[in-house]
Amino acid sequence: MSDGMHGPAADPWKMPLEEINVADPELFRTDSHWAYFERLRKEDPVHYYAGGTAESGDEIGPYWSITKYNDIMAVDTNHQAFSSDAHRGGITLRNFDEDFVLPMFIAMDPPKHDAQRKVVSPIVAPDNLARLESVIRERAGKLLDAVPRGEVFDWVDAISIELTTQMLATLFGFPWEERRKLTRWSDVATAMPHPGGIVETEDERRAVLLECLEYFTNLWNERVNSSTPGNDLITMLAHGESTRNMEPMEYLGNIILLIVGGNDTTRNSISGGLYALNKFPKEYDKLLANPAVIPNMVSEIIRWQTPLAYMRRTAVEDVKIRDKTIRAGDKVAMWYVSGNRDEEVIENANELIIDRPNPRRHLSFGFGIHRCVGNRLAEMQLRIVWEEILKRFKRIEVVEEPRRVPNSFVKGYEQMMVRVVD
Repeated sequence: MSDGMHGPAADPWKMPLEEINVADPELFRTDSHWAYFERLRKEDPVHYYAGGTAESGDEIGPYWSITKYNDIMAVDTNHQAFSSDAHRGGITLRNFDEDFVLPMFIAMDPPKHDAQRKVVSPIVAPDNLARLESVIRERAGKLLDAVPRGEVFDWVDAISIELTTQMLATLFGFPWEERRKLTRWSDVATAMPHPGGIVETEDERRAVLLECLEYFTNLWNERVNSSTPGNDLITMLAHGESTRNMEPMEYLGNIILLIVGGNDTTRNSISGGLYALNKFPKEYDKLLANPAVIPNMVSEIIRWQTPLAYMRRTAVEDVKIRDKTIRAGDKVAMWYVSGNRDEEVIENANELIIDRPNPRRHLSFGFGIHRCVGNRLAEMQLRIVWEEILKRFKRIEVVEEPRRVPNSFVKGYEQMMVRVVD
């Protein structure tokens, strides 16, 4: 998985700057990316990596890394100069294969982006969130009541994945007993195929995603002619002015976007928050002493975790940032995970501080036209989970280092073994 130029054992302060490739998934699996970003913020905040060799299996090629908070904001809000369009490469550093492009509204530019985003936004309107709150609370309570007492269990699978997958099934009107298909499709959609991985080859990955398309096409066909239209996401897409005539790959792209957006991000913040509170036990004490801090803490967790490490753009014109000229056609990675640790903007940025002033000043949801459409739903789920945890348990202890996802895009956890303290 490494490009062969460095691994987690390398000292990022001693290696030549031009060799630093912060998109190496091994750095995220080993949680050793922090020092690389710290060096780039200090010495080369607009950093060019020329790409690895063909022998190293580099599938990304050359790209720019934007690592400082204010520079990221400048790129993220300038959609005229920096495109998200899937046909220019989309939102991840690995381009779509020419025969398997997945357009989705996050990987579109205006005006099409704006029209498609508008179709699904009612699902997270305030009145719908209010209806969902009691559903989430009941489910969170049931899941927490079911965890084993006095023994170690996997928090990721029992709580983080299950709660967010249940929520996704509700939003899609998805068959309840088959909801774990959503988990698998989400994992496969963002996976980097490698031997021993969740998918080993790109062909296997495509086959799983086409299976997802077939399943959702059947749901679409059921709902497009329904005499009683529901208020689920598939019905919204099937009846939306700008989405009802989508090509199959565009439908799949939007489904993948909604699955990953509604699943990976919240689930990894549920896990990351628990990990952070164990890493900063004084903050856990602070939470136990004052549960009213939970809404503030939720934003701080989302900053500290940064569940999507970056978003990619493609320059459509020459742009100067600091002393560097990014050329039209160049790939640009906005490293949210680095901007959220920028000490010039966020004091003591490496620390979790649950009563931090102005905690929503983070980059995790993006900015500008592509700001996460489901951000309020994500915050609500996290708030409810922590409210329900505090009703039941004195503390939840992380008993060993979690196993992390080998992925530089989704910054997440495969497993986190914990023990409940009543």
